[in-house]
Amino acid sequence: MNFAFVSGSVALDFVGTVQARRDAPLDLLTASADLSAWCAASGVLDDPPAATHADLEAAVGLREAVYRLFLASTSGSPYAPEDCAVVNLAAAPGPARVELLPDGAVKRHGGVDAALSVVARDAVELLLQSAHPVKECSAPRCTRLYVDRSHRGSRRWCDMTRCGNRAKAAMYRARHA
Repeated sequence: MNFAFVSGSVALDFVGTVQARRDAPLDLLTASADLSAWCAASGVLDDPPAATHADLEAAVGLREAVYRLFLASTSGSPYAPEDCAVVNLAAAPGPARVELLPDGAVKRHGGVDAALSVVARDAVELLLQSAHPVKECSAPRCTRLYVDRSHRGSRRWCDMTRCGNRAKAAMYRARHA
């Protein structure tokens, strides 16, 4: 699976498992194995258990609720109570357990519910803080949300190596055509 971790937040990276939401959505979480793979690739769990179909349904529900909450946040709209309920339910179990190993490495343990708890808790923390705004990528087809931690708060793209590079190349071609 080709997961990207460029949003500056595990919750926003989880939301980013749907690409090009407006015109040609591509869902990267279509099977239970995809969810287990995301849990490992994100670093939320080191050895995730096999996810079930129920885990996948809960994860997709959480992902969409988090997406709607951030859209509401960026537009100044109130949060939908049902989206808050989904996030609160996912945040309720304990997050992944961490274990410090003698070599200084950290191992993260838990079930899929623990991984989803990490995502939900990250979403809540990010919704609470206002120091760095959450924005949507300015690339025409990209719908990825990201945390703008740039010095001036002027970041426009989710990732310079993807969307930013393409946009700057297109602007260059337009100027020199």
